[in-house]
Amino acid sequence: MKSHGRQRRSRWLAAACILLTTAPALAAPDYAALDAVLLANVRNGYVDYDGIGADPRFGRFLTSLADPPGNLPDRAAELAYYINAYNAFAIKGILDGHSTATRFGRYRYFRSLDFRLGGRDVTLHEIEHERLRPLGDARIHFAIVCASMSCARLANRAWLPERIDEQLDQAARRFVNDPTRNRFDIAQKQAFVSPLFDVFAADFATTAGGVPAFLARWVDDPATRAALDEGRLAVAYLPYDWDLNGSYTARPTE
Repeated sequence: MKSHGRQRRSRWLAAACILLTTAPALAAPDYAALDAVLLANVRNGYVDYDGIGADPRFGRFLTSLADPPGNLPDRAAELAYYINAYNAFAIKGILDGHSTATRFGRYRYFRSLDFRLGGRDVTLHEIEHERLRPLGDARIHFAIVCASMSCARLANRAWLPERIDEQLDQAARRFVNDPTRNRFDIAQKQAFVSPLFDVFAADFATTAGGVPAFLARWVDDPATRAALDEGRLAVAYLPYDWDLNGSYTARPTE
C-alpha cells in the first residue's frame, strides 16, 4: 500500500512538473513596439493620430497589454506599466472616435470607456486614481497624457522600468519650464501656472510641501526659484485647454 501511495505521489509530482514547464510564460508588455510607434508619430508632444492608427505595432502593443503582465517586481515596473498603458489607451480612445471637447465627452472618455489591461477591463480614471496616484509620485502628472493641450506633452519614447526615475525627472523639469504651461513674473510677483497644479494640489502638497515648493524644485531660473522658495510669487491657475494635442482626420462620435 505504501508503495502504491509513493507511486501515485511520484506520478502527481511528475505531472505537475510537466504542467509548470509547458505552461506559457506571462509575457511583459511589448514596450519596444510602443517606443517605435511614438518615435515615428510624436513631435514635441504633438501627436499624429492617423499615423498611430495606421501602424500595426500599436495594435500589437495593445494586445500585449490585454494579458496579465506577470510579476511587476517593484515600483519602477509598476510606474512604467501603468503610465504606458494609460497613454496607449488615451490614444486608443481618440482613435475610436471619442473626444474630450465636451463635459459629457470627458465623462465618457475617462470614466466609461473600458480597456483591457492585465486580464480585466479598466478605465483611464481607474488607472490614474487607483493604480498610479497611490504610488505617491506627483511626477506622474507630467507623464500620463489625456490627449489635450493642457496635459503634459506626450513623450516620444516609451517609459522603461530601468530608466523611470530619470524619465520622470526629465518630464517634471520640461513641464515646469515650458512657457506655454507656466509663466513666472517676478516683477509683478505672479506665477501663472498649469491647471494641473490646481487639480492635483493634494499630490504636490504630499510629495513636495505644496505647489510653490514643487515648482521651485524643478524651475531652471535661479531668481524664479528664490522667489518661489521665499513666497514672493502669488500663484494663479490658467484655464484648462481641452483642444486635441495633435491631428486626427476621423470624425469624432461625440
